[in-house]
Amino acid sequence: MSQPLISILIPFKNTAKFLPECINSILVQTYTNWEVIAINDHSTDTSLETLQSYQAKDERIKVFNNDGVGIINALRTAYNLSTGDYITRMDSDDMMTSERLLIMLRALLEKGNRHLAVGQVKYFSNRGISNGYERYAMWLNNLTISGNNFTEIYKECVIPSPCWMVSRKDLDYCNAFESDRYPEDYDLAFRFYANKLKVIPCDTILLHWRDYDTRTSRTSEHYAQNYFLDIKLHYFLKLDYQPLKTLVVWGAGNKGKTIAKVLLEQNIDFHWVCDNPKKIGKEIYGKEMQSFQVLNEIKSSQSIITVANVEAQEEIMVYFKKQNRLPMLDYFFFC
Repeated sequence: MSQPLISILIPFKNTAKFLPECINSILVQTYTNWEVIAINDHSTDTSLETLQSYQAKDERIKVFNNDGVGIINALRTAYNLSTGDYITRMDSDDMMTSERLLIMLRALLEKGNRHLAVGQVKYFSNRGISNGYERYAMWLNNLTISGNNFTEIYKECVIPSPCWMVSRKDLDYCNAFESDRYPEDYDLAFRFYANKLKVIPCDTILLHWRDYDTRTSRTSEHYAQNYFLDIKLHYFLKLDYQPLKTLVVWGAGNKGKTIAKVLLEQNIDFHWVCDNPKKIGKEIYGKEMQSFQVLNEIKSSQSIITVANVEAQEEIMVYFKKQNRLPMLDYFFFC
C-alpha cells in the first residue's frame, strides 16, 4: 500500500482537559504518515499551551492561531496550511480508535476518486448518554454499515463531522470549507451529496464521540434547529425540488410552519396537509390546511414531511408505498 500523507484538521477552543486524550489517540495510530494541523480559535484556557507541548515533541503536530473567528474560519485556516493528499477532520474533545486512519485510507485507495470514507461512532460521557444521542448514533451507524447515508440526509446530518476522510482533490471539488453556512458539518455533508461522492460502507467503530454539557453543538446558536431546517430547505430547493410537480408539506407543527412561511415568502406554491381534524379547513399564514387525501387528486407530487411522531412516519411510509411513490424522489422526511 502506498503511504500518502494524511492531514488531520483540528479546530480547538477551551478543550484543554480533553486534548491529551485526543492527541494521544492520534499518536498511537497504526498508520504513521500524518500531520496534525491544529488551529487555536482564541482559547482562554491552557489549550494552546497543551498543544504546543505536543508540538515540541513531535514535528508532525503543527499548531497555529485562527485567521478569523469561529469554527468555519478555523477549518479554512487549517486546510490552507495542510499539505496532505488526504484530509480528515477531528474534534479536539474526541478520540480515534487506533486503526482509524489506516482503515479509512485503505478504503479510499481501493475505491478511488469520488468516494468518501466514514466510520462507525460511539458516544461516551462521564454522566451517561441521553436516549436522543444513543438513537442518533444507532441511526447513523445503521446507515454507515451499508453506505446508504445520503438516503436520509434530509432527516439529520448523515456524515459524522469528526469521522470522515476524503482526497484533497475531491474535497476541493466540493468547495472544501468555502461555505459560510452553519451547521458547517451538515452543509459539507450536503455538498458531498450534491457532488455525488459515494459513501464507502464501514462496520467498524472508528471514533469515540464525547458528550458533555458545554460541547459546541449544545451551546452555540449555530446548531439550533432553525439552522438545520434552513440548510435542509435550501438544498432541497437547489438539488431535489422539481417545479413541475406539485409540492406538498405534511405537518403543522413548528417545522411545518417554518417551511410553509419560507415557501410563501419565495412565492413557491404548495399544498399543506395534516391529519388533525381540528386544523383541517383552517388557514395558517393565509394557507388552508387540507387532509392528506388531497394527494389522491394530484397526478404528480413531491412531499416534505415534518411529522416527528415515529408511528405517524411509519403510516406515511406505508401510504406512499401503496401509491408506488419513492423516497428521495417523491417524498422527503425532514425529521
